[in-house]
Amino acid sequence: MAATLNEWARTIKRDVHALYLAARDPRTPWYAKALAVCVAGYALSPIDLIPDFIPVVGYLDDAILVPLGILAVVKMIPPEVMAEHREAAALAIDRPVSRGAAVIIACIWAASAALAGWLAYRYFAG
Repeated sequence: MAATLNEWARTIKRDVHALYLAARDPRTPWYAKALAVCVAGYALSPIDLIPDFIPVVGYLDDAILVPLGILAVVKMIPPEVMAEHREAAALAIDRPVSRGAAVIIACIWAASAALAGWLAYRYFAG
């Protein structure tokens, strides 16, 4: 059972990356690009529709909404385009992760949080 879930999660991860790649492909229709960006953005975003700390229900959006969104977008993208980007995404999964990019993203999040805190302080203090 754990192996099946692990394989399913790996497939979802690959397809989210493939959707991101397909959204940048000129052969993809504009409406599929728009939905692909939304689905990939939601799947990769740390902000969920239902927070994960809520027992059981918190993970349902990740387990139901993301796969349904992927399924909908895949139906809109030409099969040969999707197959090409699935291959590219599968190859990219095996690549090493960039720690430098992770540090830059963490710095951007920290700066955004600091700015939001400063703006909130100025708004409520004055």
